Amino acid sequence: MRLSRRHFMALSGAAGMATAFSGLSPAFGASSGTSVALLPSQAPTGWKTVLDKANAKLMEEHGFTFDAQFITWSNSQQQSLLKFTAGAQFDTALQALWLNMAQLQQSGALADLTGQIDKWPNLKKQIAPKLIEANSWGGKLWGIPQVNSAGRIQHFGIRQDLAEKLGFPEINDFQTLERFFYAVKEKESGVTPFALASQTGWQTAVATPTGMFNEYSWENPYTMQYSLAGSGLRFYFDKDAATTGSSRPIPWWDDAGTVEALRKIRKYYQDGIINADGLNVDQATIESQFGAGRFAGLWSITDGLQSNRLAGLKKAVPTAALGQVLPFGGPLGSVKPVQTFQADNMIVVNANGGDVDRAMALQDWFSVQENHDLVGLGIEGTDWKAVGDRGFEQLSTYSFPSYAILWRAGLERLTSSMTESEKKAFGWAQDYDNFTLDTFASFIADVTPVKEAAAQMNNVMTQYANPLFYGVGDVDAGLDKLKKAADAAGLDVIMTELAKQGDAYLKARAS
Repeated sequence: MRLSRRHFMALSGAAGMATAFSGLSPAFGASSGTSVALLPSQAPTGWKTVLDKANAKLMEEHGFTFDAQFITWSNSQQQSLLKFTAGAQFDTALQALWLNMAQLQQSGALADLTGQIDKWPNLKKQIAPKLIEANSWGGKLWGIPQVNSAGRIQHFGIRQDLAEKLGFPEINDFQTLERFFYAVKEKESGVTPFALASQTGWQTAVATPTGMFNEYSWENPYTMQYSLAGSGLRFYFDKDAATTGSSRPIPWWDDAGTVEALRKIRKYYQDGIINADGLNVDQATIESQFGAGRFAGLWSITDGLQSNRLAGLKKAVPTAALGQVLPFGGPLGSVKPVQTFQADNMIVVNANGGDVDRAMALQDWFSVQENHDLVGLGIEGTDWKAVGDRGFEQLSTYSFPSYAILWRAGLERLTSSMTESEKKAFGWAQDYDNFTLDTFASFIADVTPVKEAAAQMNNVMTQYANPLFYGVGDVDAGLDKLKKAADAAGLDVIMTELAKQGDAYLKARAS
């Protein structure tokens, strides 16, 4: 999932004194040393050359250097959590609500960044006030949001050449997409219709506001899942809560359409529509296999980056083309799905082993177009060349996880190979007016009162829920085991606490 599927990461920099000189960042007097960032990815081809050039510039301008610790996606969540809790020396890391961010904040592991952005003119110019407001918890900012669009909608990236070859030039609904997948299975030997990676997990069924194989949510993209830190538990508040004043939370398996989605996923697993190793294979492997022509579709998100896959794919399949299928039962603009406008990815600063000034200085440095291009795209003329004012053409295989450290909506260049379907989807996703703000958009659950139950629930979700999301095992038997284990872990206690917090949020919102 380009993750970004998610997107977030770490950095460091130097900060400190606000300067009276126009256009200058407060870099003078900034911290020295090396700003280490934890990055969920792998080092790109040519990384040392790019890093050496970036560090020469950083040292001259700020007096410190940058280093990245790349951690594979399959290990990133656990490894970054361990580094925070062990007091490791690093400045920044990719975090988010879908990772460990709430848990880390509540345990005092994250530095409070409230007011920090105002000290850094380049960074402040690139971060919209609305974005800061949407991503502040209780008036405090715990990370620098990394976004390049207003709405974040997961969807399907497909082989458009195969879709046209098999008689599906346009796919605008769930049933047509499903028919396409089965046609691939029947007629394209050696090609699996759709690829799942271990990071995809709950997104196959749980609506946020849509689940990939949750057909009901395609027609009703109006519910947003929330999570309880450290529990792995996704839940929903009542859709009429704003009117009734009662939050009435339910676990994800009680939401409309979810169980039926699990049944579809199980059938896809049995029919070979999805890969059998999805529960354990990492995203990097899936991307590589897609690039080799072994899949007809994979997880995508509206970040404007999905067309980047085409160059590598064309090396294996010269006639390949890409298309984007968004999970709605009609054309774009026919619905206004709910969103929270909370960033999928946040740059957080390590409170117990990092340097806030240095981290912020680095973020400010990345907010300059030249520096942003250097680290994000590589060496100009070798790895890429500019196309027009905002476009670029990729010249090498250099691929840096920009979403994890330096996304700035105003500085992102769009690949010259961007497909028409992605241009349409990305343009739509950049407009806040195309979405409905969810009632609980700024709600962050406090796990402290139910911390022990949450820890037990995390084990339950890993053992019993994850296999269901990949079609591994009978649905009814799996759900029965899941529910019994969840009850034993303290589901009632957790739901009671969430109702209490949800009701308090509604009351405060109404006052």
